Amino acid sequence: MWLEKLFGFNPGQNNVRTEIFAGITTFLTMAYILAVNPGIFSALEPQGMPNSAVFTATVLASIVGTLAMAFIAKKPFGLAPGMGMNAFFVFGVCLGMGHTWQFALTAVFIEGILFILLSLFKIRELIANAIPSSLKAAIGGGIGLFIAFVGLQNCGIVISNENTLVSLAEFNNPSVILSFIGLFICGFMTVRHIPGGLLWGILITALIGIPMGITHWDKIISTPPSLAPVFLKFEWSQILSWDMFIVVFAFLFVDLFDTIGTVIAVSLKSGMVNKDGKVEGIGHMLMADAVATTAGACLGASTTTTYVESAAGVAVGGRTGLTAFVIAVCFALALFFSPLFLAIPMAATGPALVIVGVLMISNTAGIQWDDFSEAIPAFITLLMTPLCYSISDGIMLGTIMYVLMKLCKGIDGIRQISPTVWVLFAIFVFRYVYKSL
Repeated sequence: MWLEKLFGFNPGQNNVRTEIFAGITTFLTMAYILAVNPGIFSALEPQGMPNSAVFTATVLASIVGTLAMAFIAKKPFGLAPGMGMNAFFVFGVCLGMGHTWQFALTAVFIEGILFILLSLFKIRELIANAIPSSLKAAIGGGIGLFIAFVGLQNCGIVISNENTLVSLAEFNNPSVILSFIGLFICGFMTVRHIPGGLLWGILITALIGIPMGITHWDKIISTPPSLAPVFLKFEWSQILSWDMFIVVFAFLFVDLFDTIGTVIAVSLKSGMVNKDGKVEGIGHMLMADAVATTAGACLGASTTTTYVESAAGVAVGGRTGLTAFVIAVCFALALFFSPLFLAIPMAATGPALVIVGVLMISNTAGIQWDDFSEAIPAFITLLMTPLCYSISDGIMLGTIMYVLMKLCKGIDGIRQISPTVWVLFAIFVFRYVYKSL
């Protein structure tokens, strides 16, 4: 049967109607990225990166990535530009480090190529196993705090203050009021476990913003915006620079554990494992993710990764690549609704970022808080990621602190430091020493 050959569909175990419904369910749960991603990248419009082109790039990267998952891995996972990585791209690399968005796209492209090589030689899993679990959990939690902080800033709820750096905005601003309304709505949708809750929360908040004079819609359907401003816009002049190394490593490091963590968690939850408890076909899934990141960079999108929201479709019975194919078809249809998604104000998308932050901070439950040699490095990672406005600084400072705290424990602590972590420690220390000279 052609469905079996293309998507790994087994007529005796799988149902076409169930796979289609699962695909639509997953799409609804992750479609919020179509409104959130252009909103985040709007900060780069003055640098010549129009958010209309970002919308098209986001959709196309999602389509390519999800189709790769459908045909290469034959698994029911959806892919799109990752939350956290988009914020790092904009606020860390471009606005924080002062690089162009073309530089950042080049870093994402290089990361994708490295991922393909790592996946081919099965090194990706080996690297993941070498990094302490406490740091993995802290990185995920730190990104959650960072995303939530960005969301609160985009909403205008948190504003700059000369005396305290940041403070709470006044409630005489209609945009701030709408943001709190949106936070309640998104929270309600999440608490009630409503399928596609974040997307519905964003849309309802945007509708409430119409009579408040914040949301302005001219039309809903149109031809897709041009991809030309961001397509294949790479910058190779700094490919061998120290900053390029740091940025590529940060993208690589976070995407590595985000993808592996998502795939393993969703697979285990759905029983998609073999008798030994290992995820079947994980190598193909990682390869699909690597191909998606590389292709996404060419299209003008930040790191494309597997979405944990795929669990929604798996929960209703999605088990094969047919589910992923349906997700890709839904994204293709969304391409013609750009006016709808681009008209949504940040007061409506910001609350969704806060809820995503809540979901990501749950990673910290796995940290051994009673072991201070684990807790202190994890806390430094959690703390410095949002305060430094940099995921890479959070990772580097947390890794350095991890080695130092383990040294404080003596021989037992030293034995817990893997060779990979020693290498990273040396590289990161050199980076900060070199930067201060």
